[in-house]
This record gives sequence, C-alpha cells and structure tokens, in this order.
Amino acid sequence: MTQWKESLMALAFRNLSMLQTLSHSLLPVLLIAAAASDALSFRIPNWLTALTAILFFPMAWATGLPLHDFGTHLLAGGLLFIVGFAFFQLNLFGGGDAKLMAAAGLWFGTSQILPFLFLTAVAGGVLGVVIGAWSMMSISWEIHAENLDVAGLGKRLRSMKPNVPYGLAFAIGGIIAFKDSWWMNLVA
Repeated sequence: MTQWKESLMALAFRNLSMLQTLSHSLLPVLLIAAAASDALSFRIPNWLTALTAILFFPMAWATGLPLHDFGTHLLAGGLLFIVGFAFFQLNLFGGGDAKLMAAAGLWFGTSQILPFLFLTAVAGGVLGVVIGAWSMMSISWEIHAENLDVAGLGKRLRSMKPNVPYGLAFAIGGIIAFKDSWWMNLVA
C-alpha cells in the first residue's frame, strides 16, 4: 500500500513539474516561432496565432487560473484585438502582427498588458532604427556603385520603405514581460 502511494505521489509530482514547465515555456516558444517566421518571410501564419490563442484556454484550466483573472485575460485579448485591428486599418501593422498581439494579450491579462506593450514598443523602436540604418547603408552602397547624382539620390530615398518584422518585437517584449506574469509565479 505504501509503495502504491509513493508511486502516485511521484506521478503527481511529475505531472506538476510538466505543467510548470509548460506554463513557463509555451508562450515564449510560440512567440519565438512567430518571430522567426516574421523575420524570414514577413508573415506570421494564421495557424500559429490561432494556436497561441487556443492554447491559452487549456493552460488556464489546467493551471487553475482564477475565474476573475480569466476574465481579465479575455478582456486584455479583446482590447488588443481591437487596437491591432485599428493599427492594421491604419497600415501600421500587418494582419499577423495584430492577431499575434491579441493572442499574446490573452496570456498577459490586464495586469501585465502595459509592461508587455511598453517592452514591445521599445523593442520595435530599436528594431526600426536598426533596419532603417541598414536600409540607409544599403542605399548608400547602391548610390556609390551606380554613381547617382542628387536627383537619383532623392529618388532612392523617397522609394525607401523598409519592412520591420514586428513579430520579432512582440517576441522580445513578450518574453521579457513574461517573467513577471501569473504563469511564472504559478509554482514556486
């Protein structure tokens, strides 16, 4: 009888450990996958944003997310979906970026939404500056290689519209903000 109890306790501890590992790593892994896809193809697949959103629900249930907190997480996801849709309509975001922001918002809830957005904005700003600088250097090399005059320089600069894979900024901001989320404090 004692051996049976010990086996059951060991199994419960292993399951708790697996749940803790999933709660600590699932969103960061999904954000990294979205960042890699966006950086390589400037696309975040619908299946990946849907998976990010859908997996929130079984994880919330399995980890015992309190009902009130569950509601605040749904509210955060809904608010970020509306904001993302508005940004998409204004051509500030791509559709994948808007959906990824909303899906990640489900995981952060209203208590962590501002750190997530702030850190994402900082990461996006740095990323934008780096990509803008790289684009300027590329144009400079082209101008020197082609010996363009001032008119040619102006034309090149006006045509410069560097693409920023904002999924990378969401991953950086999300992973940094995730350390203070409910999920990381689940089991001490």
